[in-house]
Amino acid sequence: MNKYELAKKITQIEGLTNEEKAFYDALTRPQAVKDFYSNEQLVELTKELTDMLRKNRTIDWNRRESERANMRRLVKRLLKKYKYPPEEAENAMNIVLKQCEQWAENQDM
Repeated sequence: MNKYELAKKITQIEGLTNEEKAFYDALTRPQAVKDFYSNEQLVELTKELTDMLRKNRTIDWNRRESERANMRRLVKRLLKKYKYPPEEAENAMNIVLKQCEQWAENQDM
């Protein structure tokens, strides 16, 4: 089984879409986060994050600074709601927004 097949199998087991898996990976990059939350909490956070981003993105959100600021605010608020470690929140937010940019680029294709 190659890495892609393994990642796909893990995604199916956790019940995440490919988009959600990308955000899950971004949020769980620091080991301290994995130690602090249960996997169920992380999956819940990921699903809520993905749904929120999907509902709030506009066509050109990544080109307009006001829309980028709105997305940052929404992500920051959600991380705070789940008591995401403050020392990791800025990095997680940046990674999530990069993932979201890639997501938007793939949607344009």
